Amino acid sequence: MAKFMLIWRSTDEANARMATADFTEMLELVGRFNDELIRAGVLLAAEGLDDPSQGVVVDFTGETPVVTDGPYGETKELFNGFYILDVASKEEAVEWAKRVPSQDGTKVEIRRIPSIDEFPQDNEWIRKERAWRESTGQL
Repeated sequence: MAKFMLIWRSTDEANARMATADFTEMLELVGRFNDELIRAGVLLAAEGLDDPSQGVVVDFTGETPVVTDGPYGETKELFNGFYILDVASKEEAVEWAKRVPSQDGTKVEIRRIPSIDEFPQDNEWIRKERAWRESTGQL
């Protein structure tokens, strides 16, 4: 099994449509999909994110970090939420992503989450992270 993050992104237009959508209907669609993931035993985490106007950006492109309040300067495709799935392959992650309840103007990016076992095990920081993961029941 491998972990994959499905990153839910929407255009400004899709976000505007979502803001006027029936919230109860949206919860029903997403809830049914989440239930499928849970019943299949692949869901590890899922979260939606607050309105972009409530966020901040820490920009490291200059000499010192610059903090800017939302909404962001570039909002063509905002990161709106995510799923973390534990599936057998990238192909299975793609199949789940194709079933995400979404609308026109939405994309789901799929990124594999490397296992701690893929990093150099003799590294001090990897050993500390492994110990932390073991102490919190994550390994």
